[in-house]
Amino acid sequence: MIERLLPAPVRSAETRGAGPGAEGLLPAEEALLVRAVPKRRREFGSGRECARRALVGLGLPRDPLLRTRDGDPRWPPGVVGSITHCPGYCAAAVARTADLVSVGIDAEVNEPLSPGVIELVSRPEERRWADAGPRGGSGVCWDRLLFSAKEAVFKAFFPLSRQELSFQDALIEAAPEGGRFEARVMVPAPRVGGRTVDRLAGRWLVEDGLLLTAVTVPAARPGRAEGARPGTGPS
Repeated sequence: MIERLLPAPVRSAETRGAGPGAEGLLPAEEALLVRAVPKRRREFGSGRECARRALVGLGLPRDPLLRTRDGDPRWPPGVVGSITHCPGYCAAAVARTADLVSVGIDAEVNEPLSPGVIELVSRPEERRWADAGPRGGSGVCWDRLLFSAKEAVFKAFFPLSRQELSFQDALIEAAPEGGRFEARVMVPAPRVGGRTVDRLAGRWLVEDGLLLTAVTVPAARPGRAEGARPGTGPS
């Protein structure tokens, strides 16, 4: 499913159900989890296995995927990527830096947030549309979509700035209709490839009880004007 949200240069892989779990770990990765609880080992193993499958799609070997000092996956040189998991689902997306400078994906179960959470993760102007949608059943849980969209924005923004955003630092401006959304970063934004990355565009879908979001920031192309909105590449 996640591939439907991503532009052509991105390679992705996903698993449903339990996934490979810790059985998918390589020895060097096992060393990172000596104190991890079983749940963390399962999530980590499934995420790394999805990431390796996606990297093979770029023509890269199935090498161990270790961690940076910040705890993020240490992607191979010239590659950006993102991993996500929620109960019953795991996915990874990768791309070459010649095509994208960042990617962020998020997966959630399509269920309403717990009472009181929406006030913590949103700004008042966002709650106006998040509160207007259906809150369960076969419809989209807009409060959960808002949460997921911000998570995808955070994952795409951090590699560019090495700055962790709070939920108040990103404003989902466009009501997410038609499977798209747009976010404005409310803190000083980095300049990447001669442009300021203060706006990011994403896509979303709901299917089989899952809610998926993805944000991509395309690499600068010759002739791209200053101020052009990142994240609006091919879809």
